[in-house]
Amino acid sequence: MIARTEVRALSGTVVQTAELGIPEVPTMGPGVVPGSASALEFLTGSHTARVYVDGPFKARLQVLDRMAERDVVVNGGDVWFYNSADNSATHLAVPVPSAADLKQAVPSKTVRPEMPTPEAMAGRFLAAIDPTTEVTVGEASTVAGRSAYRLSLLPRSSETLVDSVAIDVDSETGLPVGVEVRAKGQPEAAYSLKYTELNLSTPDAGLFDFTPPPGASVTEKAVPATPGTPATTVPEPTMPVPDGTPPDGTTPDGTPPDGTLPDGTTPQDLPLLRHNGPSVSGSGWDTVLGLPAGSAPAELTTNPQFAQALQPVPGGRALTTSLLSVLILDDGRIYVGMVPLDRLQSAALAS
Repeated sequence: MIARTEVRALSGTVVQTAELGIPEVPTMGPGVVPGSASALEFLTGSHTARVYVDGPFKARLQVLDRMAERDVVVNGGDVWFYNSADNSATHLAVPVPSAADLKQAVPSKTVRPEMPTPEAMAGRFLAAIDPTTEVTVGEASTVAGRSAYRLSLLPRSSETLVDSVAIDVDSETGLPVGVEVRAKGQPEAAYSLKYTELNLSTPDAGLFDFTPPPGASVTEKAVPATPGTPATTVPEPTMPVPDGTPPDGTTPDGTPPDGTLPDGTTPQDLPLLRHNGPSVSGSGWDTVLGLPAGSAPAELTTNPQFAQALQPVPGGRALTTSLLSVLILDDGRIYVGMVPLDRLQSAALAS
């Protein structure tokens, strides 16, 4: 049903709740650097957003903050980011894929812009299903006043921090309307993303037109086209999911998937290739991703709010939550996984 859903337009209210066992990240107030919280704040507390989608190249996300609002607006080749707290706007001019590009792209990737919706979250978990996951259909549920089936993903692993993932699927349309992730030993859901209101009619076209308010500071940026991929894809803050394939498509030992090596390299060079690029150890829910020094997002290493949540460990610092562990070594390497901290430390020693 999820694969066959024909929902192409919708509007609704989405509520995300994170109870990961870390302090809530402030977005304003004494000691908070403007704009520093960003995606980090979505790992704590509860957040509400309005979502509007119409086809593959029109979408609007309104994150409702206390006394403020942040907007992401996608309308064809125009993408706007706006923050009412400081009246700042960023405009990205992005190439729109041609009809030929759309035909070559994976259908599920051209349905709509990648907004932080239950559908996008569910898609990431479903794409990562492998023999380490037991999949069952549970009891019926109700989400946003609509009847839904509940799809349960149960890790066949004793190492992961994840107890289960529940995906609520609209029983009429097949649209994922809610995702809930439970951590081992925690009675309440550690993470949830669900619609509280949902309307499957086409939103008003004016919602996708954006003009910066008077006095707004506007920054212009250009984004290069990515062949075969809709250029209006907008990254969303979501929880990582297990995946045994490194981001660059290489195998865990650094070899490209077709077994060939880059020009001028030999099998003896594999340790160097592995050290200079992302590494993956384990599989499925036990996957640990390693990032070489200098490759992590700057916010992860310089954010003052994030630094406050880190604890000192031998050789570096670490963030431990009920679902996710992050290890930042003094030499700049970073290891991340939905596993206990000692699993990351073992992976670091082995690399």
